Amino acid sequence: MAQEPKNPFMPMDFSKMMAGVQMPGIDMNAMMSGYSRNIEALTEANRRAYEGMQAVMTRQAEIFKQTMEEAAAMSREMATQKKPEEMVAKQTELARAAFERALSNMRELAEMVTKANREATDVINKRIAESLAEVRSLYMKK
Repeated sequence: MAQEPKNPFMPMDFSKMMAGVQMPGIDMNAMMSGYSRNIEALTEANRRAYEGMQAVMTRQAEIFKQTMEEAAAMSREMATQKKPEEMVAKQTELARAAFERALSNMRELAEMVTKANREATDVINKRIAESLAEVRSLYMKK
């Protein structure tokens, strides 16, 4: 089983450091627990954004490879055209198809980026709502 990655934002455990600190009216354990969950949410959001961008880069490489293969095939096909009007018609057809594929690929990549950003933002938004509820509950106890 893979080892759980260390949190890069927390090289030390602040909750242990703050365990002996006493402040009247403040629950330090609850505060440090909330802080820890904030860092965990940030780490998760960054992980999701990173994985999303990896997927985009992988797809871009696939698109580039496919485009180069298609360009080579088009060059071979254009070489077989004898008459100028056939060549112009074929060039127009190939240009239209290439433009449509480019638009489709751009749309796909934009959707991938949007999805990755939404997933990362959802993690942060959820944690903000939880954090506000935690703060509210701490003040309601008083």
